[in-house]
Amino acid sequence: MDTSALLKKYNIAAPRYTSYPTVPYWETESFNVDKWKLSLIEAYNKYRNQGVSLYIHLPFCESLCTYCGCNTRITKNHGVERPYIEALLKEWRMYCDLLGETPKIKELHLGGGTPTFFSPENLYRLMNSISTALGNEASCSFEAHPDNTTFEHLAVLYRLGFKRMSLGIQDFDPKVQMMINRFQTPEQVFRIMTEAREIGYNSINFDLIYGLPGQTPGGLTQTLNEVLIMRPERIAFYGYAHVPWTKPGQRHYAEKDIPQGEEKFALYQQGREILLNAGYQEIGMDHFALKKDSLFKASESYRLHRNFMGYTDKRTEVLIGLGVSAISDCKTAFAQNSKTVEEYLEKVNNGELPTFRGHISSDRDLYVREHILNLMCKGVTRFTSAIPGLIYKRLAAMLEDHLVEIDGLQLQITKDGRAFLRNVCMAFDERLWQKEPSTTLFSQSV
Repeated sequence: MDTSALLKKYNIAAPRYTSYPTVPYWETESFNVDKWKLSLIEAYNKYRNQGVSLYIHLPFCESLCTYCGCNTRITKNHGVERPYIEALLKEWRMYCDLLGETPKIKELHLGGGTPTFFSPENLYRLMNSISTALGNEASCSFEAHPDNTTFEHLAVLYRLGFKRMSLGIQDFDPKVQMMINRFQTPEQVFRIMTEAREIGYNSINFDLIYGLPGQTPGGLTQTLNEVLIMRPERIAFYGYAHVPWTKPGQRHYAEKDIPQGEEKFALYQQGREILLNAGYQEIGMDHFALKKDSLFKASESYRLHRNFMGYTDKRTEVLIGLGVSAISDCKTAFAQNSKTVEEYLEKVNNGELPTFRGHISSDRDLYVREHILNLMCKGVTRFTSAIPGLIYKRLAAMLEDHLVEIDGLQLQITKDGRAFLRNVCMAFDERLWQKEPSTTLFSQSV
């Protein structure tokens, strides 16, 4: 089957599978904070020697990037920094008290929003006490906006243990930047990269998006040419997720301006080919890395892991999320924090964990989760006995179209199937099949 026919057949709304079950299918009615605490304590005691991953959500931005699907708070009032940081530190202490000790942090990520909205002094205030829990080989990274990241940001975070940075580029085309209200030049990015490498940062990631409003093949090629001159160690090349029913900012441009279907898929294929020809290696879904980078090495040795922070070269079963809307994961349970700054601050300042919903996983959830994780990270999974009939039935069309191959008890994604990885994972997603959504919950799979 040709690419056009495959795209028409499989370009459906699908989860990105940073977790299983996906958030819309959590059993929130049977969840409560006490169950979350017990699940976390049990998991931490079991996996203590692994250390934990720590995600800190810093939601503030000075302006709205209209393409963005993240939980953000738009403000130019930097007086919000201190109260929010104090709440984050209180929440961290609550978790330390709950676990009976300060856990060793194996991996730490500052996400947003815009972490570099915060002043270097306030980022130091936030991280100074937390960083004492970093293990010897801890991996620390942060997201940075090229338009407001200073040398002082880079220097302060490096002193605190950060060696990796992710720059939100999206596209250098001025027309696209105007439509999505996000502005940075190649010169700005080059300056930040040069300073970061001189300081000692050893892995820099660029976030790029295909399918943005106003994006063209020529504009994307020019963006990638600029990127390849700077040669970051990692590149995340995401498909634009058009979800205006949850992110009204995406209504600032017309549907006709958004590449869709074959046009969008052609942008993906074009970008992927340019990156592969430039020496980048494809990692899982939507990610590329140079061979010297730890993400590629983890992929080659089948140590790649995926969680709410995306792909990582560190596997921990316990992920603690701090801040507004942050999600925690202890393998057998998930918990998400309050989604507004006001509610988050109120709960934390009253001495409560700011959890507002979650899910306790069943044994069946854990079974499905492991298979999906294998597919997302390794492109292959094995069964201990015959492949369940329902899963086999759901995979039948993909077998005929050579997107997957089955050899005995092993299921493998083919080269052509990599673009449809989310579709393959959907075959395992029992909760989605049991309760297909009546409204659109996810973005298109390609």
